[in-house]
Amino acid sequence: MKNNISVHDTILQSSGNLASDMDGDKVMMSIESGKYYNLGKVGGRIWELAASPATISQIVDVLVSEYDIERELCERQVISFVAALYKEGLIQLEAEVSA
Repeated sequence: MKNNISVHDTILQSSGNLASDMDGDKVMMSIESGKYYNLGKVGGRIWELAASPATISQIVDVLVSEYDIERELCERQVISFVAALYKEGLIQLEAEVSA
Protein backbone atom coordinates (compact mmCIF):
# COMPACT_ATOMS: atom_id res chain seq x y z
CA MET A 1 0.00 0.00 0.00
CA LYS A 2 1.39 3.36 -1.05
CA ASN A 3 1.89 5.97 1.67
CA ASN A 4 2.94 9.11 -0.19
CA ILE A 5 0.47 10.19 -2.84
CA SER A 6 1.58 12.92 -5.24
CA VAL A 7 0.08 14.93 -8.08
CA HIS A 8 1.96 12.66 -10.50
CA ASP A 9 0.12 9.52 -9.40
CA THR A 10 -2.54 8.06 -11.67
CA ILE A 11 -5.84 6.99 -10.14
CA LEU A 12 -8.69 4.84 -11.41
CA GLN A 13 -11.96 3.79 -9.82
CA SER A 14 -11.88 0.28 -8.40
CA SER A 15 -14.59 -2.01 -9.71
CA GLY A 16 -17.45 -3.13 -7.52
CA ASN A 17 -18.88 0.23 -6.47
CA LEU A 18 -22.32 1.62 -7.21
CA ALA A 19 -22.59 5.40 -7.42
CA SER A 20 -25.64 7.58 -7.79
CA ASP A 21 -26.57 11.25 -7.66
CA MET A 22 -28.73 12.27 -4.71
CA ASP A 23 -29.80 15.90 -4.39
CA GLY A 24 -26.63 17.08 -6.18
CA ASP A 25 -24.28 14.94 -4.09
CA LYS A 26 -22.66 11.73 -5.26
CA VAL A 27 -23.35 8.76 -2.99
CA MET A 28 -21.70 5.41 -3.39
CA MET A 29 -21.87 1.91 -2.00
CA SER A 30 -19.02 -0.57 -2.00
CA ILE A 31 -20.46 -3.93 -3.01
CA GLU A 32 -17.47 -5.69 -1.43
CA SER A 33 -17.68 -4.06 2.01
CA GLY A 34 -21.33 -2.99 2.05
CA LYS A 35 -20.26 0.49 3.20
CA TYR A 36 -21.99 3.64 2.01
CA TYR A 37 -20.11 6.86 1.22
CA ASN A 38 -21.36 10.39 0.61
CA LEU A 39 -18.75 11.92 -1.68
CA GLY A 40 -20.44 15.32 -1.86
CA LYS A 41 -20.40 17.53 -4.95
CA VAL A 42 -16.66 18.01 -5.44
CA GLY A 43 -15.82 14.49 -4.28
CA GLY A 44 -18.39 13.23 -6.76
CA ARG A 45 -16.69 15.22 -9.50
CA ILE A 46 -13.34 13.67 -8.57
CA TRP A 47 -15.01 10.25 -8.67
CA GLU A 48 -16.36 10.96 -12.17
CA LEU A 49 -12.93 12.08 -13.37
CA ALA A 50 -11.42 8.84 -12.02
CA ALA A 51 -13.72 6.75 -14.24
CA SER A 52 -10.80 6.52 -16.65
CA PRO A 53 -7.14 6.71 -15.60
CA ALA A 54 -6.16 10.27 -14.71
CA THR A 55 -3.30 11.84 -12.83
CA ILE A 56 -4.12 13.84 -9.74
CA SER A 57 -2.60 16.83 -11.56
CA GLN A 58 -5.09 16.41 -14.43
CA ILE A 59 -7.98 16.22 -11.95
CA VAL A 60 -6.75 19.37 -10.20
CA ASP A 61 -6.57 21.13 -13.60
CA VAL A 62 -10.27 20.38 -14.16
CA LEU A 63 -11.33 21.39 -10.65
CA VAL A 64 -9.38 24.68 -10.75
CA SER A 65 -11.13 25.53 -14.03
CA GLU A 66 -14.59 24.62 -12.65
CA TYR A 67 -14.37 26.00 -9.10
CA ASP A 68 -13.00 29.17 -7.53
CA ILE A 69 -10.03 27.64 -5.72
CA GLU A 70 -6.28 28.19 -5.68
CA ARG A 71 -4.28 25.40 -7.26
CA GLU A 72 -2.07 24.70 -4.22
CA LEU A 73 -5.06 24.37 -1.88
CA CYS A 74 -6.90 22.24 -4.44
CA GLU A 75 -3.90 19.91 -4.78
CA ARG A 76 -3.69 19.37 -1.00
CA GLN A 77 -7.41 18.71 -0.69
CA VAL A 78 -7.53 16.35 -3.69
CA ILE A 79 -4.51 14.39 -2.41
CA SER A 80 -6.16 14.08 1.01
CA PHE A 81 -9.47 12.94 -0.55
CA VAL A 82 -7.73 10.46 -2.88
CA ALA A 83 -5.76 9.07 0.09
CA ALA A 84 -9.04 8.41 1.92
CA LEU A 85 -10.55 6.71 -1.16
CA TYR A 86 -7.39 4.63 -1.57
CA LYS A 87 -7.41 3.59 2.09
CA GLU A 88 -11.01 2.37 1.65
CA GLY A 89 -10.04 0.43 -1.50
CA LEU A 90 -12.33 2.55 -3.70
CA ILE A 91 -9.62 3.55 -6.17
CA GLN A 92 -6.51 2.02 -7.65
CA LEU A 93 -3.32 4.03 -7.61
CA GLU A 94 -0.13 3.69 -9.55
CA ALA A 95 2.84 6.02 -9.78
CA GLU A 96 3.38 7.66 -13.13
CA VAL A 97 6.05 5.89 -15.11
CA SER A 98 8.67 8.29 -16.43
CA ALA A 99 9.35 7.91 -20.13
